Amino acid sequence: MSRLIRHEEDEMNRILSREDEILPSSGFAVSVMDAVRREAAAPPPIPFPWKRAVPGLVVAGLAAVLVLAAGVVAIGQLVRASTSAQFPTFLSLPPLMPPIFHGGMESAAGWTVLALLVTFVSVKLTMRLAFGRA
Repeated sequence: MSRLIRHEEDEMNRILSREDEILPSSGFAVSVMDAVRREAAAPPPIPFPWKRAVPGLVVAGLAAVLVLAAGVVAIGQLVRASTSAQFPTFLSLPPLMPPIFHGGMESAAGWTVLALLVTFVSVKLTMRLAFGRA
């Protein structure tokens, strides 16, 4: 940084040492107070509907715990099967599952079609409800 000469330093000190009162421009205080009054008169924000969201959160938590427990049981059975004389089959479901889940490709195709159908109906119903009220 270049060194200022003595004259420029004195002028800079004189400018910065002024104790002039700073006044806002005309109408500034009025416009600020108008904005404050408008903000104070505005209705409060809509609160989040926790009473409606809590049941869904509880169900999602229980589903996550159920999936985690099923995974732990499946891993335990897999480890137990690998220590025995049998070779584990990684694609088979645990014997605790209902027999409906033990189907072949036909069963998988059926479940896929059912999932797609439920999704389609859900989307159509949601779109009808959303655009019907607008």
